Amino acid sequence: MPVTDFMVPEKYRYQNGFGCYHESEAVEGALPIGMNNPQKPPFGLYNEKISGTAFTAPRCENQQTWLYRILPASAHAPFEARETSTFDTNPGVHGKERWHQIPNQLRWDPFDLDETVDWVHSLRLVAGAGDPTMKSGLGIFIFAAGKDMDPREAFYSADGDFLIVLQHGVLDIQTELGKLLVRPNEICVIPRGIRYRVSLPEGPVRGYILELYQGHFHLPELGPIGANSLANVRDFQAPVASFDEDTENEYTLLSKFSGHLFDAKQGHTPFDVVAWHGNYYPYKYDLARFNTIGSISYDHPDPSIFTVLTAQSDHPGTAVADFVIFPPRWLVAENTFRPPWYHRNTMSEFMGLIGGQYDAKEGGGFQPAGASLHNVMSAHGPDAATHEKASNAELKPMKVGEGSMAFMFESCLMVGVTEWGLKKCAKVQDDYNAESWQPLKPHFQRPTPAKIVNDVAHGVDGAIGDRGQVPHWTS
Repeated sequence: MPVTDFMVPEKYRYQNGFGCYHESEAVEGALPIGMNNPQKPPFGLYNEKISGTAFTAPRCENQQTWLYRILPASAHAPFEARETSTFDTNPGVHGKERWHQIPNQLRWDPFDLDETVDWVHSLRLVAGAGDPTMKSGLGIFIFAAGKDMDPREAFYSADGDFLIVLQHGVLDIQTELGKLLVRPNEICVIPRGIRYRVSLPEGPVRGYILELYQGHFHLPELGPIGANSLANVRDFQAPVASFDEDTENEYTLLSKFSGHLFDAKQGHTPFDVVAWHGNYYPYKYDLARFNTIGSISYDHPDPSIFTVLTAQSDHPGTAVADFVIFPPRWLVAENTFRPPWYHRNTMSEFMGLIGGQYDAKEGGGFQPAGASLHNVMSAHGPDAATHEKASNAELKPMKVGEGSMAFMFESCLMVGVTEWGLKKCAKVQDDYNAESWQPLKPHFQRPTPAKIVNDVAHGVDGAIGDRGQVPHWTS
């Protein structure tokens, strides 16, 4: 079956569909009928709208949700700066640290679990580009937490949408719009501004986050593929309304704003949304449901065929961020070097491994919970051992990647690395290039005239050019 066999069973209900207009009410009759902003909402609730796009964005792009809650989100004390010396995820002009812009291929050992911190304090910016204050670019984070958030805390990012790729553990996420259970091999997207709390029912967690500073994620266009394939609309899951009722106790609201942490106090729970309707909401997706497309004749297609979600730049077809996966799949291409080819890409490629072994890196250095970065025009490809094996493999149909799931955050932007990611985390592999590509040996053999004539006479493949001419050689 095209679903993950999860060790932890699901415990919540969901609404299905990506980018769909959903409505949900935890109390029957809480949603107004035929209007958004009645003078007196049902049950004495407050009307509130959260907009993920400009009011005047084209209808096909417009994202908004109407909330019906016990008290408005604005009912809190002023925000104050918090932990300004330790929580800094906006290097460059606005931050204390800086980006390291380097062309070297980078690879990280698995990042450590940290049982001493909660979700908010586990966020570590590894790489990124752009500026959240200008709503441009992206940030790439590692998280590793061992503690639940305080039951009277909630967190949101004003900087961008969080695409969460869980590698270890389980996330139980209570959001304003309902609850999500996220397990390894599932991803979750929490849009900019949505408030939530994370608890860890199975102990420590670890994974990766792409924070999108501009726009929102969409499904890629399918073009000649047709109407169905890759990540299908019906397989995305959004929460149903679920609320707490507490106006007696003090709560702390944490805000990530321009990469810094702020907090505010309020005398009621942030999770008091009784009903909602709209198309701006958190959602999750089981990666095993991805319907893989590939070649059934020859050559290796571009990895864009593995795109789950994309966020386009102002130039169509060029993404600020693509989320790409490399799931278990069949390879049948004839007379073809089947792993990814050696390449230099105008896009930056940050890769992670959820589990198993990535088929293009069989040397063992790319491990679950580790990562790699191949920046703009940094040459890379299969390591020497993988090249040798693939060059001599019997080209019969084979299934690769069983028990494995690798992914890639790809961007048109030149990605910088933070001081923490390059030095402080102490996970960068110094021998990555030496281990992967320097062992490659030349196999070129200059043809001799006698050999070419003999090969042509005996019909050896490649002995003559594509127009039937004997190729030139230099004496």
